[in-house]
Amino acid sequence: MSLYFDTTYIGKCYLNEPAAAEVRKLAQSVAGVNTSALALAEMSCAFHRNLREGTLTPATERAARQQFLEDIENETWILQPVTDKILRQVEVLSRRLPRQSFLRAGDAIHVVSAMDAGFQEIWTNDRHLLAAAEHFGIKGRQVASA
Repeated sequence: MSLYFDTTYIGKCYLNEPAAAEVRKLAQSVAGVNTSALALAEMSCAFHRNLREGTLTPATERAARQQFLEDIENETWILQPVTDKILRQVEVLSRRLPRQSFLRAGDAIHVVSAMDAGFQEIWTNDRHLLAAAEHFGIKGRQVASA
């Protein structure tokens, strides 16, 4: 069994955030977790934000970055490429969203990447992504305490 995480859930595996322990346990319960290659850029920015905000020291930020890169290499995280096909599908599917739906580009890339890789669920705690996922025909999931 394999799962698809968006970047908020990948981040919980490196940063001490609410529900991090539950997300880490979920990630460890499977052989590998899929995510969009977009997570590489998003995690880089998340590490920098935590350094800037003082929730990580320079040493812990470097260690977390290094661990993340090693986890990509050992396929803890299986990166789905952000292709022209994915981006065009985001454009097509975003036309179908109800007017009141809130959807960011990164969230849409994650949803379409999950769908393209054959997933019927996406794991996240992002409330906007959870709300929009159903409009794409994919189920948004989160751990119990998130």
